[in-house]
Amino acid sequence: MSRITTPFGARSTAAEVIAGIDLTGRRAIVTGGSSGIGVETARALAGAGAEVTLAVRDVAAGERTAKELPGRVLVAPLDLADRSSVAAFVAVWEGPLHILVNNAGVMATPEQRTPEGWELQFATNHLGHFALTTGLHDALAAAGGARVVVVSSVGHVNGEVLFEDPHFERHPYDKWAAYGQSKTANVLFAVEAARRWAPDAIAVNALNPGRITSTNLGRHIGDVQAAPASFDPGSTDVSWKDTSQGAATSVLLAASPLVEGVTGRYFEDCAEAEPYRPGVRRGVAEHALDPEKAARLWEVSVELLAS
Repeated sequence: MSRITTPFGARSTAAEVIAGIDLTGRRAIVTGGSSGIGVETARALAGAGAEVTLAVRDVAAGERTAKELPGRVLVAPLDLADRSSVAAFVAVWEGPLHILVNNAGVMATPEQRTPEGWELQFATNHLGHFALTTGLHDALAAAGGARVVVVSSVGHVNGEVLFEDPHFERHPYDKWAAYGQSKTANVLFAVEAARRWAPDAIAVNALNPGRITSTNLGRHIGDVQAAPASFDPGSTDVSWKDTSQGAATSVLLAASPLVEGVTGRYFEDCAEAEPYRPGVRRGVAEHALDPEKAARLWEVSVELLAS
């Protein structure tokens, strides 16, 4: 299976990636679409003609953003850490869904738990998106050739899923380990969803957007420039992107014909990632692509959400 590359790269913007693509008649959802790379992802999709729904926790912020974007942009409430909110979003969705961008997330939060006792980063970044995406499966299948884009992070290299203790009930809580676990879970979800949903022509891929300046994601860590020292010790890659560059890989996977039919893979800088090498802040870790771990995580997620 050859590695997929495109003419685009780390400095390409979302606008460059989507240039010339017509999404008229397509419907898209972008979670966390009112800030950061979510805004730029939504801007590119809407500008190409798609109807875009911003699925956001802060509806007022979403409505302000929607007014600034081109085309038909809708806003709907969604709190990924709240099972009832996810269920309500799924319940009111009608008709086919062509593009789902699981973009929202939290990073390096102080120890916090949902009412179920779930660790917040795992609950938000993985379980909430898992419930949302599986809940929208029929809408995705009805679209014919739908795409699911899962925004992960290079932080996945720092944490496998703690299957016996995913909520840090017995392990001392570490905000970076918890974040890494949730981002590994994002990639594993894409691997297993791609396998399960291939007969439905639903493509599911994960990505690392890169290190993005000026977003809300780093609000819990103070100076975001200082984060990598704890986040990926020994890294030699210090490149940063603006939000439009950070959204480029999401937009590529959501809309470009260059990756038509591609599924179950992990991308960065608008190309399929190479294997991770310690000390270089890029690549995909072997544990995140493990099909057995992906299948196990799916079952664990189903059981948690059914409890």
